[in-house]
Amino acid sequence: MIYVFDTSSIRSLQHFYPSVFKTIWGGLDTLIQQQNLISTREVWNEVERQNISADVLAWAKQNKQIFTTPSTPELQFVATIFQIAHFQNLIGEQQRLKGTPVADPFVIACAKIKGGTVVTEELLKPNAAKIPNVCAHFNVPCIDLEKFMQQQGWTF
Repeated sequence: MIYVFDTSSIRSLQHFYPSVFKTIWGGLDTLIQQQNLISTREVWNEVERQNISADVLAWAKQNKQIFTTPSTPELQFVATIFQIAHFQNLIGEQQRLKGTPVADPFVIACAKIKGGTVVTEELLKPNAAKIPNVCAHFNVPCIDLEKFMQQQGWTF
């Protein structure tokens, strides 16, 4: 199974110190080696701009190959997402005004085209333009980091 990580889940990894939670970090590395943990270039752009722990930033830099450039089918699916007027709100007003990266539609498109599962900390909210809402609309599996770890069978 391919897991496509959103920025929020990568950021949440900072709560799992590598020196203490070695199973998590080893498991992530194994999934990366198997090419079963990926993300998008836009997530990398968000991660670079955010205030995250040095450990997570170093891990992201060491594994920069997981942050893929969107393929043509992925870009076409992003356009499909934005054909639904409500989902155009995935790009916030501040992001439009400041020109900051927006990863959400690319994460969803990557998972849809590659047959993967989105991993995000965003929550499903009625009538919202959130990752879980868009995933539900397009039948893309979507879980949070805890569920991801449960699916891996990781216990501590």
